[in-house]
Amino acid sequence: MTDRKKQLIVVRGAGDIATGTIHRLHRCGYPVLVLETGFPSAIRRCVALSEAVYDGTAEVEGVTCIKCAGYEEACAVLEQGDVPVMIDETCRVLEQVRPWALVDAILAKKNLGTTRDMADKTIGLGPGFTAGQDVDLVIETMRGHNLGRIIGNGTAEPNTGIPGVIGGFGAERVIHSPARGIFFGKALIGDMVEKGQRIGTIVTGQGEVSVEASLTGLLRGIIKDGYPVVKGFKIADIDPRKSEYENCFTISDKARCIAGSVLEGLQMLEMKQGY
Repeated sequence: MTDRKKQLIVVRGAGDIATGTIHRLHRCGYPVLVLETGFPSAIRRCVALSEAVYDGTAEVEGVTCIKCAGYEEACAVLEQGDVPVMIDETCRVLEQVRPWALVDAILAKKNLGTTRDMADKTIGLGPGFTAGQDVDLVIETMRGHNLGRIIGNGTAEPNTGIPGVIGGFGAERVIHSPARGIFFGKALIGDMVEKGQRIGTIVTGQGEVSVEASLTGLLRGIIKDGYPVVKGFKIADIDPRKSEYENCFTISDKARCIAGSVLEGLQMLEMKQGY
């Protein structure tokens, strides 16, 4: 029987989609080490393990993530059965350990430095990666028929900039910053908001700019208070389905679909490589 404890998986990123993958791999017995930026910009913060960077710890559906200052501390967290996260945008930790696999789940729509030689098995989520060149496999992240499809040669669909349709709404679901400045929220995740309601404020050098709800529904996500934003930066997400309150606090169908494909992809590579 394979000793999963020896199959360390490094995951770059811990936003809500990445968290689905981290959660799945952890529950399947893999030791997972998460690498994040020092200032994560997750919107769906209640289901993003990246919040541990700010708060020291974060828990999503029974999986606990703990912020660590270095690799030795991360190993201790793994030993106790939790998920460590380190601030390490450039993967410096790879100078200390050779992971069994690396998953780039940053979802930057471009490759921020992941290469196939970083681990025995490499997977990239979404556009920006070419399977067979900079990673072994790519997972499709665009909503629709091909969501979660494992790509062994080529790329995922390019980013359209248009969110997937939920409850009949697409682009309207996502709110972007109207100005450059510091964001402060006026509503909480899970709140029912009305179209036109003020849900936040951007403090700029010239004063305050109001951020208003683009439609009526549940505030599924909103960026952290005090976060510096530029004009056009994604800052909130509204779900028009008023009955879906619990969705604000659980891993999404999209994240779970992608997570299953990552797990399948890793096991495909394990069978192919023989270890």
